[in-house]
Amino acid sequence: MWKKFLPVLSVLLLTGCAGMFTRLTPLQQSRNANNLYPVEVAFNSQQQSLRWETIQPYVIANGEPYPLRPVPLVQNRWEGFVPVPPGANSINYRFKFDYKYNNLGTAPKPSSAVSPIYKLNIVDQ
Repeated sequence: MWKKFLPVLSVLLLTGCAGMFTRLTPLQQSRNANNLYPVEVAFNSQQQSLRWETIQPYVIANGEPYPLRPVPLVQNRWEGFVPVPPGANSINYRFKFDYKYNNLGTAPKPSSAVSPIYKLNIVDQ
């Protein structure tokens, strides 16, 4: 039985995870007048070939990508805003990080890492 899984396991161990996301956004926020809500994420990776200077982070809400910017003075953290339509009580969103990685013998190659889907609840005060 182990002989069947050994090739798959070795591929998983060699490729590893592109990245790990830590959502730093609260689960709920109070409704505001401009309908823009802050989101924040930490992104870490054990992928040694990842070229950190090429990262282009986004938050995706309602199928639209919104750029994230680095948090000043804090490494590997990004922040941005998601628009929530007036009257909506929640929004689903996810983070996407596009980047390049070094590939032996060729130019750096593009790749990306995508977070799970998160839900932000909007509450009236």
